[in-house]
Amino acid sequence: MLGNPMNLPPVSIATAKAALVEQFADSVLRRRATMLWGTRGVGKSSIVRQVAEHYRVPLVDLRLTTIEPVDIRGAIYADDELERTVWFPPEFLPGTDQPAGILFLDELTAADQRLQISAYSLILDRRVGHYVLPDGWQIVAAGNASFHGAVCHDMGTALADRMFHFNVQTAIDAFLAHAVAHGFAPEVMAYLKIRPDKLDDTTTQLANDHLVGASPRGWEDVSSVLKSNLSEAAKKVFVQGRIGAANAAEFFGVLREIQAGADVVRLLAAKRGDETVALLPRSLDALYGLVYGLLAAAGDEARLARALEIVEQLPEARGSTPLPLREAQTLAMELLLQRALEHGFEGVVLDSPAYHRYDEQRRRVAA
Repeated sequence: MLGNPMNLPPVSIATAKAALVEQFADSVLRRRATMLWGTRGVGKSSIVRQVAEHYRVPLVDLRLTTIEPVDIRGAIYADDELERTVWFPPEFLPGTDQPAGILFLDELTAADQRLQISAYSLILDRRVGHYVLPDGWQIVAAGNASFHGAVCHDMGTALADRMFHFNVQTAIDAFLAHAVAHGFAPEVMAYLKIRPDKLDDTTTQLANDHLVGASPRGWEDVSSVLKSNLSEAAKKVFVQGRIGAANAAEFFGVLREIQAGADVVRLLAAKRGDETVALLPRSLDALYGLVYGLLAAAGDEARLARALEIVEQLPEARGSTPLPLREAQTLAMELLLQRALEHGFEGVVLDSPAYHRYDEQRRRVAA
């Protein structure tokens, strides 16, 4: 591929997943393979697994860079009775006892070209040698193009013409929703909320010829590091080694501001009113650090009730520069309501005077 031939509109990972779910439900469309293009760490393999889990069907996940051409083609042996050679298909390819499922050909464009020939036979003809893929199976492939900065081989137009193609790109809202659902470190979520351009810096990484850069998968690892029991010195080393020195330096700079301006523990223990106002954040970094910090802390009914009170008072914060206090308040309330529904704490919200005052204010503004 020369230049950037991806003449496709970008779609979020959530949109791609929804489309794959609908494709699998259609018996005709299911027989046409779909190719997911996107940078590393965007979540391509994750959504394929989720689609299989959605339908409770088996998933055969083939990482094509880790196998040999014979692994798909199968082994050949001499059949004395037939007086000919016969191919034994590999055991990981689904048989007739598995009528439906998803065959995932990951890292398709990075695989050895000899291996791609066998993979292409599955995509084009749904067969390789004497093996035939059962009708109920959907083939999904994934890979990178040359402009994604990955090792890849060109895909011919003949093959491309036999597939649906999704240009999957990172979307900060989808990533943050994923981060909330999986309990990422609140500092990571706060940082990416105010610096969404740092979610994936592949373009900058390639322009500077850097080996290491930030990616969605990288930020997940950073979250794990922050939540670990490593020393502060070790945490810095691991974060630098995952997202690069420049990204790590900026992240830790923001982290210091968050920690200095958003003391969640003291706020939870403070009394409602002036005592709470005195502890409210005064910078943008600390503001969103507080939002995600309260979400992480609201793991029981008492803390959730107190978090609702704190969020009600957010508009009373006073910083040296104007802050998006109403926006942050709305986000915090939405996240806390979601947490309440997940943990069966709806009664806490319904019994919260702070929430009812917030809701009444919101309705007056909207009227």
